[in-house]
Amino acid sequence: MSVIDPLYVASGFGVGLLVGMTGVGGGSLMTPLLILLFGVHPSTAVGTDLLYAAATKTGGSAVHGLARSIHWPAVIRLASGSIPASILTLVVLWQLDQLDLRGETSARLVNAVLCLALLLTALSLIFRKALLARFHSRIERLSAAGVARATVLVGAALGVLVSISSVGAGAVGVTALLLLYPRLPMARIVGSDIAHAVPLTLIAGLGHWAAGAVDWRLRGVLLIGSLPGIVAGSYFATRVPETALRLLLAATLVMASGKIASDQLRASSPIVAVSTERAPH
Repeated sequence: MSVIDPLYVASGFGVGLLVGMTGVGGGSLMTPLLILLFGVHPSTAVGTDLLYAAATKTGGSAVHGLARSIHWPAVIRLASGSIPASILTLVVLWQLDQLDLRGETSARLVNAVLCLALLLTALSLIFRKALLARFHSRIERLSAAGVARATVLVGAALGVLVSISSVGAGAVGVTALLLLYPRLPMARIVGSDIAHAVPLTLIAGLGHWAAGAVDWRLRGVLLIGSLPGIVAGSYFATRVPETALRLLLAATLVMASGKIASDQLRASSPIVAVSTERAPH
């Protein structure tokens, strides 16, 4: 790397800082940042972020593994649903790219699913306690087999969301695990979610790489900033009011979702299309 853009490094550090303080997956922060601030193509932003997340979450998974704070049955069930769903989703994306060589269809799909995933993440941050209180009694009535089936279905949904948008494996996954495994301590919930995210983001990221939608140089620069950011964020996690931080992060995700949606509508409007066609003349 002959040149390292300090703005990318600073962005990686900022995302790592927030991830360390909140535990929310970097995809919900990094992917919108790459699209909105740096103008990276949505598919490239997703593919780059997936492999960036695979690297960062591998370190987190190793720490949780050494601390024995991973519930492996939950991880295996999630992966049983997410990995096949991710592969099928990647096949669909490849087919869309073959039909539309300019990548406009896949970009619209990524933006639409990204908006949905960002809103789901924001809602899970704001209403997690209310959701747990509302559905606690219903989940408790499920049999062990029912919990296992529900976990596989949750994994499949996460596989689709993460493969298209790189968002969902953090706050959404943790909320689902809290609902399905209420007796597990929070450390094991977080550890299990991170451990499951490693193979999912790796497989989905490699799929995007095979389609040519990964910027390896950008990934390396982001990691340079994010790794010390995660360490710093973990240090400050107990020193910052959690509720205020979660609400601020949720508001940021909602605004990012709204901005991506408005840009998508503006780009697809007939007026913009006409002006774009006449621009060269």
